[in-house]
Amino acid sequence: MSLSFEFVLEDTRWQVQDLGAIGTKLGAVIPQYLSLPTQCSAVVMACDDAQIAQLNKDFRGKPQPTNVLSWPSEELSMQQPGAQPKQALDPELGDIAIAYETCVRESHEAGLAFVDHLTHLLLHGLLHLLGYDHIDDADADVMEGLEIKMLASLGISNPYIMYDATQ
Repeated sequence: MSLSFEFVLEDTRWQVQDLGAIGTKLGAVIPQYLSLPTQCSAVVMACDDAQIAQLNKDFRGKPQPTNVLSWPSEELSMQQPGAQPKQALDPELGDIAIAYETCVRESHEAGLAFVDHLTHLLLHGLLHLLGYDHIDDADADVMEGLEIKMLASLGISNPYIMYDATQ
């Protein structure tokens, strides 16, 4: 089983970040915790706040920037709070957009290394593609628990102790 990310850089400031290395690390860790389709992938658009604000307005009716957005290729979420999502069957998991300025601001406000915050947000976006969410407390507990375990395996501290950047 393998997971890969394709990065589309819409903002040149992302060029200094080694997104490929982050994707490779996540691609190695996530399948240790979750069952995925063979040779699965996700596309990540690395953009700016203006672009993600427009996407947020168009798709969620919220005309402001956010850190990360996800568009799954299939609906996997369960109806019961706290339940595990359905198994992904489509190897093309979906698309993620991530905003540069918001990610930088959040990492500074939380005192987190930018690469650690970025790794968390890409993981968070991927979990949304796989049907996880944080709409209610039971779902948030499941999703955040997975994030904490996977990030710890990468040597990244629990991001929810100091700052909740995903709300």
